[in-house]
Amino acid sequence: MDINTLRGLGTIFAMVAFIGVVIWAYSSYKKKDFDEAAQLPFADEDDTQAEEEQQDDARSNK
Repeated sequence: MDINTLRGLGTIFAMVAFIGVVIWAYSSYKKKDFDEAAQLPFADEDDTQAEEEQQDDARSNK
């Protein structure tokens, strides 16, 4: 087994790993999880806006 055989096996392993990740990422059973993760950056905005509204209400009641 020479270095070129190891390089070829490494290339095949990398290709199989890449195809596995692509299949995993685009599989339909993970869609719900990925959709929820995509909305995470916006979840804080809702909380922040609600807190600001509560603070504004408290200031206006004083």
